[in-house]
This record gives sequence, structure tokens and C-alpha cells, in this order.
Amino acid sequence: MDKVKDKKVSLSGVVEVIIVVMLGVTALCTAWASWIGSLHGGNQATNYAMSNNLASEGNSEYNAAIQQLNNDQMLWNDISDLQFDIFFAQDKNDTDALEKNCYVLFYKLNDNLSESMAEKLGWKMVQTEQEINDPQSTILKWMENTKSTTSPFDEEYVTSYFTNANELLEKSQKVLEQGQSDNAHGDAFGLVTVLYSITLFLLGISSSFVKPGFKYAIVIISIITFIIATVYMCTIPMPIGFSFSSFFGS
Repeated sequence: MDKVKDKKVSLSGVVEVIIVVMLGVTALCTAWASWIGSLHGGNQATNYAMSNNLASEGNSEYNAAIQQLNNDQMLWNDISDLQFDIFFAQDKNDTDALEKNCYVLFYKLNDNLSESMAEKLGWKMVQTEQEINDPQSTILKWMENTKSTTSPFDEEYVTSYFTNANELLEKSQKVLEQGQSDNAHGDAFGLVTVLYSITLFLLGISSSFVKPGFKYAIVIISIITFIIATVYMCTIPMPIGFSFSSFFGS
């Protein structure tokens, strides 16, 4: 009889130790999950703000690209008109009109062309002294090249205007997706905290049960809840850039 009683006392003592240890470990795990969840929340806020800034820059670059494209298309219309006038003057042997239009076109190209558009049209941005002193010959020689009379605005060239804008907007989307991921991971750690809280609650009320059977059942359930929470927590990625060394030392 004494042995059975001692066995019951011994088992009850072990269970009490388990409860105390579980209370301490669960409290630490709860604090850990809350901390990591808050780090994910901080990363989420940072990424959302960065995404908004990048999107704003991207939209600004996009608007600037549209403006530049419109300006260049208007410039190309002016260049085409002057080329037509030059061809017409040649046909009519109108030397004055030919000289005037070549002169105007020469300086319009030099003063307004971007480097990329000049390359598409086969125009040299830097001329020799002889070419500068004889705009008419320079223009007529340039117009012999088929590039000079072909619109530069093919699909690839038009797309190039929006390269910077597209890169910024793409980066903004990636940062936004990372922020959404941080939000999801933060919510997951919040769920882990809830499961640990349930474990703490069960362990806390277990001592109020007089019958050992009920107490043991509550402790077993709390251990199962703890294991589920811990296994689930281990599947959640840590915050990007997380390192203990970043919180200590210089």
C-alpha cells in the first residue's frame, strides 16, 4: 500500500516538475515568437514604405519618358519636313532654299538630338571643323544614309525610353511582395503566440484539478499544443537580414 502511495506521490511530483518546466519554456517561447513577429512587422512597414517610394519614382520616370518621347517625335516631324524641303529644293534647283534648309537642319540636329536618337539616325554628335563650316555638304552627305530618312521609333527604341521607369516599377513590385510575405509571416508568428498562450492557460489551470486523471489529461493536451506550436514555428522563415550580431556590438 505504501509503495502504491509512494508511486502516486512520485508521479504527482514528476508532473508538477513538468508543469513548472513547461511554464518556463513556454513563456520563453512566447516571448521569442512575439519578438520575431514584431521584426517581421517592422520589415513589412519598411518594405511597404520603400515600395511606395519606388513606385512614385517609377511613375515620375514614366511621365518624364512620355514627355521625352513626345518631344523627340515632334523633333522627328520637323526633321522630316526639312528633309522634304531639301529634296524639293534639289529638284527645283533652288540653291537659296537648299542652303537655308540645310543650315536650319544642321543646327536643329546638333542642338536637339539626344545621343540615342542621333545613333538611330546615323548622325554624328561631334563634327569636324570642315563639316561645321559647310553645313550643306554635311547634311546632303548624311541624307545619303538610309538611316537619316527612316523613322527611329521602332518598338525596341520606344521601349528604351521606359527602361528606367520599368526597372523602378518592377523593383517596387518585388519589394511590395516581400512586404506582403513579411506580413504573412508576422501573422503566422501571431498564431504561434496564441498557441503558446493556450499552452500557458492549460498549464495554469491544471493545478486546480484535484483528480490526477484530469490533471494529467490537461498536461498532456498542453504538451501536444506546445509541440504543434513549436513545429509550426520552425517552418516559418526568419526575417530577412536577421542576425543576433546585429543587436549586439558595434
